[in-house]
Amino acid sequence: MRQTMLRPLMILTALTAGTPVLSQQSFAAPEGCEARLTVQHKGCVVINVWACEADNPGDQWIALIGQGGLFSVQKVDAEFQWIEAFKVTGNEELVTPADDPASLTELFETQIDTWDFTLETAEGTERHVGYDTLTGETTVIDGEELLNTEYSGRTINQNGDEIDAGSGRQYVSEKHRLFFFGEAWQNDSPDDVIDMSPVEFIYPDEPGFFSDMPKYECNEIDASYHP
Repeated sequence: MRQTMLRPLMILTALTAGTPVLSQQSFAAPEGCEARLTVQHKGCVVINVWACEADNPGDQWIALIGQGGLFSVQKVDAEFQWIEAFKVTGNEELVTPADDPASLTELFETQIDTWDFTLETAEGTERHVGYDTLTGETTVIDGEELLNTEYSGRTINQNGDEIDAGSGRQYVSEKHRLFFFGEAWQNDSPDDVIDMSPVEFIYPDEPGFFSDMPKYECNEIDASYHP
């Protein structure tokens, strides 16, 4: 689903269950790549974004870091298709061509983008089906103008069984061509809302740029989560 990289409940589990990290705590963009943006989110998550000379134009890499360390690195293209991901839960790769590719261009031009794509995962294929819509509203967070979105999606395993169904409200940036976390819930428990909205947008030469430490609500998650 369009929850930027990972389903929110999966993120919450990774942050609080002592999940092993993908690398050491220090963080830097790889050689040949340009560090572009850090975003501190609610829910004890910080993301770092970079782009590499060797990739296709518009490709970006996004790292998610929680209080347990780095737990996901994902590559997206200019349309925010999930090209590949390296996660503590197992690596993923987009099966191409997608039946209905995700498209930021379509979302910006028509206010709605449907998607139907398949990921190859360690446990087999997962089909993701759903949509994003623009609400027509904008929100400014830390000086950053973001478009408000709503989404709904389902995940179906290779046996045809639905293994996840959720909805939510998020943010998307025309400037960065990226989605950012917002509010999310499972369709069978819509009152249990997880808010992981952005708090700070940090650029090169600003304090906290490319930090490996999330700042917001970490103690709240630690105190409230019960596995």
